[in-house]
Amino acid sequence: MSFMNKSILELHESLKNGEVTSQELINESLKLSKEIAEKCNAFVTILEDVKPLEVTENLLSGIPYGVKDMYSTKNILTTGSSNTLKDYVPFFNATSIEHLMNAGAIMVNKTACDEFGMGGTGTTCHTGYVKNPWDTTRMCAGSSSGSAAAVASGVYPYALGTDTGDSIRKPAAYCGIVGYKPTYGMVSRYGVLPFASSLDTCGVLTRNVMDAAIVIDAMKGKDPKDMTSWDSSKIHLLDALKENKTPKKLCYIKELCDINLFEKKNDELSSHLNNFMEKIDLIRNSGIVVEEVSVDQNLLNAIASTYVIISCAEATSNMSNLTGISFGPRGDGENYNEIVKDHRTKGFSSLIKRRFIIGSYVLQRENQERYFKNAQRVRRLLVDTWKELFQKYDAVILPVGTGVAKPLEGSSDILTPDIMALEEHLQVGNFGGFPSITIPSGFIKGLPVGLNITGNCYEDENVLNIAFQIESLMDYKNQIAKEVK
Repeated sequence: MSFMNKSILELHESLKNGEVTSQELINESLKLSKEIAEKCNAFVTILEDVKPLEVTENLLSGIPYGVKDMYSTKNILTTGSSNTLKDYVPFFNATSIEHLMNAGAIMVNKTACDEFGMGGTGTTCHTGYVKNPWDTTRMCAGSSSGSAAAVASGVYPYALGTDTGDSIRKPAAYCGIVGYKPTYGMVSRYGVLPFASSLDTCGVLTRNVMDAAIVIDAMKGKDPKDMTSWDSSKIHLLDALKENKTPKKLCYIKELCDINLFEKKNDELSSHLNNFMEKIDLIRNSGIVVEEVSVDQNLLNAIASTYVIISCAEATSNMSNLTGISFGPRGDGENYNEIVKDHRTKGFSSLIKRRFIIGSYVLQRENQERYFKNAQRVRRLLVDTWKELFQKYDAVILPVGTGVAKPLEGSSDILTPDIMALEEHLQVGNFGGFPSITIPSGFIKGLPVGLNITGNCYEDENVLNIAFQIESLMDYKNQIAKEVK
């Protein structure tokens, strides 16, 4: 009998009732890990010698899970999916890993991701491309691609991710699962390899909203080692799901959802937006108010470039310590400069090097005003625009991306202006630190698509309650990927 395709609550009950043991869950998860490693290339490390833990009243105790390879794990390889750290073994755990250990959760593997979380395709991992379990010719998006592929395949009920622009929420949509990015600072970033510190958020990928609430309840908390963390002790996500908080009031943005406003229409985009509007009708029929609002198209079109400038600038600064001197494989050369140059040239992928060049350029004194400071101003305009919406609405609901998972071969990472904002709008959630969750909303030609719900900072209970209600109106929770023939 298979167990790893079940929810956390179902697994907890099975463990407490003696239907299965923690060791049996581990064995099943490891077996599936090897199968999905072969099929999807989803892992950096599989922990063959992991031991069972006592099953307690904690819902996570005795249950296997996966960890994106951005989280520091004591005595376990932590690479960031980069050749520059391909042999790095930390001597400490990230705070969130410690919290899960204290809950009795069992890590069984480290999942592959775009190098240092700096990609949206799952194709820049030093271990190779991560493939989508629904169709292995397609990507999972990124950067939490391995975590998404593993959860969607039923390897375990949840895996950790990080989200700097949409790195949890878009892979969730592409893989037909749930991806939750909490309010910035709810979960400590201590021990997580940094990409862009003002945007990075720890979160989780699951197969239903309730599991996401359970995991973040265990991970969250103020941490003296992370000055951006805050006291969330009065927030109880799982309990909030049980409360009936209707009626709700949501909005969607016309400029991102009206097919008639797009210059280049295609069948996939039309099907995706039609699917979204069908779900809006379903939500309205349940008693939730959903209204259309309008946002300046020029401001929406500035989202992607603003993200690139700010994230690349912060990444350039954060990763200046990756020299091959203190740690990482030593480069060749006769002096310090040559050694560092050789290490960084050989160690980083072309995408990462391109981002570092952009970051260095926009931070140069003569360029700061035109690029970096202007990007910060646009960030403020975008955040203020969303906050104005939150004064009237509980959350903003929008489709994720422009359709289904893109092919691994032949796809371009250059977006045309008319679809740029729809593809990249989730980045606003990181600009403002807003809680944001993606849930599956249907299929197009057998491949999953998703919708996203984003609310105001610190209102995670409300956002998850909305997602939980909408999830209950559809038939897509707890689904396991079935490869499209």
